[in-house]
Amino acid sequence: MRTVEDVLAFARKHEATMFDLTFVDVPGTLQHTSKPVHELPDVLRSGGGFDGSSIRGFKQIEESDMLLMPDPRTAIIDAFKADTTISFLCDVKDPVSGELFDSSPRTIAHRAMDALRSSTVADTAYFGPEAEFFIFDSVQYGEDVNTAFYRVDSDEAIWNTGREEEGGNLGYKIRHKEGYFPASPADKQQDLRSQMVRELECAGIKVETFHHEVATAGQAEIDMERDELVTMADHLMRYKYILRNVAYRHGKTVTFMPKPLFGDNGSGMHVHQSLWKEGKPLFAGEEYAGLSPMALHYIAGLLKHAGALCALGNPTTNSYKRLVPGFEAPVNLIYSARNRSAAIRIPMYSTNPKTKRVEFRLPDPICNPYLTFAALLLAGLDGIERELLPGDHTDENLYHMAAE
Repeated sequence: MRTVEDVLAFARKHEATMFDLTFVDVPGTLQHTSKPVHELPDVLRSGGGFDGSSIRGFKQIEESDMLLMPDPRTAIIDAFKADTTISFLCDVKDPVSGELFDSSPRTIAHRAMDALRSSTVADTAYFGPEAEFFIFDSVQYGEDVNTAFYRVDSDEAIWNTGREEEGGNLGYKIRHKEGYFPASPADKQQDLRSQMVRELECAGIKVETFHHEVATAGQAEIDMERDELVTMADHLMRYKYILRNVAYRHGKTVTFMPKPLFGDNGSGMHVHQSLWKEGKPLFAGEEYAGLSPMALHYIAGLLKHAGALCALGNPTTNSYKRLVPGFEAPVNLIYSARNRSAAIRIPMYSTNPKTKRVEFRLPDPICNPYLTFAALLLAGLDGIERELLPGDHTDENLYHMAAE
């Protein structure tokens, strides 16, 4: 859908009674406001007003009036509302100037793509994040003047081998670091993940694969097919929304917290990236790991700006509890083929030039995808434009190398 008329026809077809305007604040939290469907024609043409001073990172109170402009291409039916509700992702505009709001994360992502196209290096940037998460059966936490605590639990967690359970404890608890690809009955969440995938695909988000991840206590991964930068950031925000709500339906909680469990793997968000121009991939070539010189310059840009990229891609204190040796998380700023201990990995599954890409393994899924993807693209573009070199690669296990 690309026009107002398309959206109105969509609303009539589905007999929608409400619509939802969603957008993202600077830290990366999805926000929303709702309206009855009779307001839809005016909002599609003129936008919907809101108080920008109440949104983190937006406006001060003396200039708080702002507009949400729904993107017709993002219209879907929200599966988690009792009334039939159309959901939009929105751009944020200044009502006085009529311009896109500079501090809106979606605006920043759009402008990163504008910078790529104006550079003439490429016209398309594909992104493919692998967002891991935990599914917990119970989450408790508290903080007061005399105490602070948190407690999470999962039916499949290894610490519950001796727990009394309704119908008897049948075992099948996943040990620490042994959760990658177990079959049922050890994997108790296959059906729940399948429901998540169905809802994602109903929302227009194509899924490549899904599975249990390495950690105990319900760690999982659902991988979306790659897409262009802004579209993929949109998809990732809806991915989080859909997964949380499917879990909530079943009395469970999904968290994208990078390191909820001490002593087991954390949840990362490895970001696959490639540049294309006029329908042709630009990262395939004859250099190391089948890369082109452009791809090596792009890698060099990511390495050069890794500190700044961590500020956006790893935005919480908890993020750095994940980035420690021994848990398949990168701790060295180096690139390597196939090597999951490096900050940048070049996947070697296929020799098809269209699949050639680089994987930046530092980010975690609690980040704001619009800001993180924009920063990754601009860092790589800086490496290309300055012809930076990434230095030597290594194919060794970096966890076993001496610090130098």
